[in-house]
Amino acid sequence: MKSFKIEPKYKPSNRSKIGLIALATDFMIEKDFINVTKSMDVDLFVNRIHCYSPLTSENLVKMSNSVTNVSNDILPDEKLDCVVYGCTSGTIAAGYDSIKKKIEEAKPSAKVTTPSTAAINALKKMSIGKVAIFTPYSKNLNDQVVDYFKNENFTVTTNSYFDISVDCDIAKIDPEYLYEVILNMDLVDAEAIFISCTNLPALSIIDKLEKKLNKLVLSSNQVLIWDTLQSIGKNDPINGFGKLFLGKK
Repeated sequence: MKSFKIEPKYKPSNRSKIGLIALATDFMIEKDFINVTKSMDVDLFVNRIHCYSPLTSENLVKMSNSVTNVSNDILPDEKLDCVVYGCTSGTIAAGYDSIKKKIEEAKPSAKVTTPSTAAINALKKMSIGKVAIFTPYSKNLNDQVVDYFKNENFTVTTNSYFDISVDCDIAKIDPEYLYEVILNMDLVDAEAIFISCTNLPALSIIDKLEKKLNKLVLSSNQVLIWDTLQSIGKNDPINGFGKLFLGKK
């Protein structure tokens, strides 16, 4: 038998590479990313990070200790255009600078996005100063999220929360029930509402909430996807996921 060596031919690609660090317990974030970006010239590569239960600030900081290793295992030795840390309360607990540093140790050339910093960028982009906050978290984590926005010089007009401490349970919330909960909040003084948590099924109800409330509605996954696309120069309007993707209030 003869054996022949064949030279490989590689296909060049201009598609952007996004690395997503998703919590091991997150049901929603990959689905939402794919729903928004499926017709775009971007590729999503996902790795999961262990999430400790219950959801506490201490456990979220503990989780962040694995960020460098998890980042490194997303297409090892390949450059990524952006690495996304998919945890709102986790970024607030550990601090954005800490998360960014850990990611850059593995992927030094990549942009870094997180839900909490993306929310701030979105509110500033849309010229919002007064915001209502909804979270599914325990009282302690909920209060940390509220304080984060206050420390970023936003006025928090009202706040409601579910007091859930198990991450998997957050994904099981009925979106239609969440819709009614948001409608029943006191939003008179708010210019916008931010719905926190990447595991909360909020993206699908944003459009109809905005139409009903005549206010800007933001969610963790929505702002995270928007900020990620912005960071890699993908700025075209996208319909169906709220006014943020259209650049108008």
